[in-house]
Amino acid sequence: MKNKNDSSSASAPVNPELVNRKTKWMILSKQKMLILMSVPFVLYIILFRYVPLWGWTMAFQDYKPYKSFSQQTWVGFKWFVQLFTEKEFLLSLRNTVGMSLISTALGYITAIILAVFLNEVRYIGIKKFVQTVSYLPHFLSWVIVTSLVANVLSVEDGILNDILLWLGIVKQPVQWLAVQKYFWHIIGWTYVWKEVGWNTIVYLGAMTAIDPCLYEAAQIDGCGRLRKIWHITLPGIKPTIIIMMIMSAGHILDANFEMPYLLQNGMIQDVAETIDIYVLKYGFKLSRYGLATAAGIFKNVVNILLLIIANTIAKKSGEERLI
Repeated sequence: MKNKNDSSSASAPVNPELVNRKTKWMILSKQKMLILMSVPFVLYIILFRYVPLWGWTMAFQDYKPYKSFSQQTWVGFKWFVQLFTEKEFLLSLRNTVGMSLISTALGYITAIILAVFLNEVRYIGIKKFVQTVSYLPHFLSWVIVTSLVANVLSVEDGILNDILLWLGIVKQPVQWLAVQKYFWHIIGWTYVWKEVGWNTIVYLGAMTAIDPCLYEAAQIDGCGRLRKIWHITLPGIKPTIIIMMIMSAGHILDANFEMPYLLQNGMIQDVAETIDIYVLKYGFKLSRYGLATAAGIFKNVVNILLLIIANTIAKKSGEERLI
C-alpha cells in the first residue's frame, strides 16, 4: 500500500505559459547577436520616421515659428477643409494621380515584357549586354536625367527634333516642354527609360523559381515559345506581379518630385505641379505651415488606405498578399 506522502506520487501540472515564456527567452538569448545588429536600424527608423511625426501637430494649429508649442493656436481641421476649397491643391492632386498612374502602368508593362524577353534569350552575351544597358540609367540621379531630357527635347538643338525634321515627320521643331498634353507622357516614358532595367530584376528572379519540367512537358506537347510564355511563365510570376502591384498602390500619391519641379514652367504649370511641389511652395515659400502639413498628412493617409484596400482585395480574391 502506497504512502500518500510518497515523493513518487504524481507531479504538479506544468504551466504552459511558463514553458512558452522560457522557450521565448531561450530563443532570444540564442539570437542576441542578430538583435544587437538590428539596434542601429531600429534607432534609425525611430529617429527619422517616427520622431518627425511630432511635426504633424502643425496641421491642427495656426502655427507661428516664433511661438512655443504651448502658445500655438489650435484650429482643428480648418486646414484640411481649406485644402479641398483651393483650386491649386485639387489641380496638384489630379496631376499627381495622373503622372503616378501613367508611370506605374508603363513601368509594369515594360518591365514584365523586358523580363520575359530576357528570359527567352539563349545567348548569354546578348542577355548580359541588354541587362547592363537597361540597368545603368537607374544609377543616375533625377537631376541628371532631367537635364538629359531637357537637352533631348530642346527646341533649338534637341536631338529628337533634329531626327523628326530629318525624317520629314514634322515641318518645324516641336516645343515639347511647352505643350501641356505632352508633359505627363514625358514623365512616364522617362521613368520607364530610367527604371525598366532595374524593375526587371524582381521578375527575372521569380522566373528562376519556375520548375523547368513544366517547359519540358510543354515542349513535348508541342507548345511554341509564345504558348509557353502565356501558360507557364506569366502564371509563374503572377504572385510576384500581384505583390508588386499592392506595393505600388501605396505610392500612388508619391509622384516623382524632382523632374516635374525642374521641368515646370509657366506654360505647363497647371499640369506639372504635384502635391510635393504644393507642400514645398506653401510650406517654405509662403510660410503657410499648417496648410502644407495638412497636405502632406492627406497624401500619406491616402497612400496607407490604398495599400490596405489593395491588400484586402487580393486577399478576398485568393491571390498573394503582403499580410
